[in-house]
Amino acid sequence: DQQKFDDIVADYRAFAESIGIAAFTAMPISGFRGDNITAPSPNTPWYTGPSFVEHLERVEIDAERDRARPFRLPVQWVNRPDLDFRGFAGLIASGEIRPGDKVRVLPSGKTSSVARIVSFGGDLDVAIAGQSVTLTLADEIDCSRGDVIAAADAPPQTADQFEATFVWMADEAMLPGRSYWLKLGTQSVSATVQAPKYQIAVNTMERLAAKTFDLNAIGVATLSTDRPIVFEPYADNRTLGGFVLIDKLTNATVAAGMLHFSLRRSQNVHWQPVDLDREHHAALKNQKAAVLWFTGLSGAGKSTIANLVEKKLARMNRHTFLLDGDNVRHGLNKDLGFTDADRVENIRRVGEVAKLMTDAGLIVITAFISPFRAEREMVRRMMAPGEFIEVHIDTPLADAEARDVKGLYAKARAGQLANFTGIDSPYEAPDDPEIRIDTTGMTAEEAADAIVERLIP
Repeated sequence: DQQKFDDIVADYRAFAESIGIAAFTAMPISGFRGDNITAPSPNTPWYTGPSFVEHLERVEIDAERDRARPFRLPVQWVNRPDLDFRGFAGLIASGEIRPGDKVRVLPSGKTSSVARIVSFGGDLDVAIAGQSVTLTLADEIDCSRGDVIAAADAPPQTADQFEATFVWMADEAMLPGRSYWLKLGTQSVSATVQAPKYQIAVNTMERLAAKTFDLNAIGVATLSTDRPIVFEPYADNRTLGGFVLIDKLTNATVAAGMLHFSLRRSQNVHWQPVDLDREHHAALKNQKAAVLWFTGLSGAGKSTIANLVEKKLARMNRHTFLLDGDNVRHGLNKDLGFTDADRVENIRRVGEVAKLMTDAGLIVITAFISPFRAEREMVRRMMAPGEFIEVHIDTPLADAEARDVKGLYAKARAGQLANFTGIDSPYEAPDDPEIRIDTTGMTAEEAADAIVERLIP
């Protein structure tokens, strides 16, 4: 019906203007019946515009805009078939390049010039946005997959904290502070998302308060990466401004997003070098730094065994510190509750503290339920290889509940305690812990001996 079509177009035009879309093409189509898909449909004699396929074949792409921007080539592959050739292959995201042009490799900032532009058909005199080429450089500088080769006099930015728009695509809600894989161009880094600044109501464009992003939510939040990445705002460069987030355990794509700008603090805060490193601190204590990460259900015996382990290590003149879940919530984490999001932040903070303590050369013993594998893996990646030792205090739920020394299970069963692990909040047991303690088959003293023997044979 033409009137219905015109009404829809009028409504959309008003909406498009509100979000900055200046021009669009409207077509009455039916994918099911084929109306106006490949040819004009007799069912819409009032429509005189092109068919869908015809429009796609004739629509002009704004390639000139990409070509006019500064040169950017995200490196996809380093091609080194022999000692005489080392080329950097990728798709040119913007700009154009010629042999002799000065370039800068980011994030390192090293500069060189283009020696050759190699393609399947032979060397090129010029390459432009949209072409896949291999560049060779005049100098031997470090460059690998994920780096960006850019115009030397107009490089993109590097940063590790951003404001971004997210489109959440997973059934599971976003957990602020949880670590995800971020893929942007050819770069892959670990990233965390903070609590949303706001969510967008797509029908009204109203900004709504939100604590997380649920399925199909669109909103704005702060994003942090574990190391600086090369980027440009999405409005300027879709290749270096658009990203996806991937769940580290399932490899499912959970979100797509667009970077707006970097946060000023990411440019102003720098790592301060020190003369006495972590190896020096550990050598002073005549030991190797480590983290014994106890995980298990409430009532499993984590704190009891951890306390025994620390006493045994103290008798061996080892320098230790015990971080207990309940004790930490009296100070450092007193502002956190027991929702999934708060549990994630609880473990993130403890992990950062444990990392600082290993830098001081200590053997850190932690006793936390830490119910999610993702956060335990996040802490593992914070530590040096081999320093993180996961200790699963494996106690069946029935046994842990039978002990119930704090009366927490009884409160949870009575509905007086929400988000209690094992009752109405999940516990994800370790798949492959370094140490597994079966508390149904050994005493706390025997468990502590086994752990100490594993740490110091």
